[in-house]
Amino acid sequence: MKHSRHSTAADFGVSRETEARLQAYVALLLRWNAKINLVADSTLEQVWQRHILDSLQLLPLLPDGQGSITDLGSGAGFPGLVLAAASGRETHLVESDRRKCAFLSEAARTLGLSRAHIHPQRIEAATPPPAAVVTARALAPLPILLGHAARLLAPGGVALFPKGRTADEELTAAAPHWTMRAERFPSHTDSAATILRLSEIRPFGDTP
Repeated sequence: MKHSRHSTAADFGVSRETEARLQAYVALLLRWNAKINLVADSTLEQVWQRHILDSLQLLPLLPDGQGSITDLGSGAGFPGLVLAAASGRETHLVESDRRKCAFLSEAARTLGLSRAHIHPQRIEAATPPPAAVVTARALAPLPILLGHAARLLAPGGVALFPKGRTADEELTAAAPHWTMRAERFPSHTDSAATILRLSEIRPFGDTP
């Protein structure tokens, strides 16, 4: 999929107030990235396109309502903190790196995100409330992500997983072990990428 122009925050229904909040987030990210490795230096010149908009494109794919989001391996807050800022939903950010958690806490405070909660622990140990949405970006192969999602999602919940060129291979690898409803959406920020929206996730052989 080729795009004639770059996407903007407005393309995803983001208000000017939220866009200003995200600009403050980027400024904070750039300051902190000079001290700890939050994102690759090679992406800094395109930080808005590569990280903010890449996260915002999940916003229209969220299910209706105000159910909570759990973001796994949040790192610098993509996509979890961006979605928290744009949606206003309760969001749980799970990240095992303490330095990155310090950044997430400071970013949530700076952006006034009182409904963003930081969990400084490994995913396997995290016990956030059952989530309407589980997200993860560049974290692990799909079969592993599905195990986390099945444990953390509320009934009827969905998982949103941005994937690159390996999306088909990962779906094939998961098929012998997991049953699910899979929807695919083209990425607005990377012509080679796909966003998977997965629901009705359960281990193969389990009855609904």
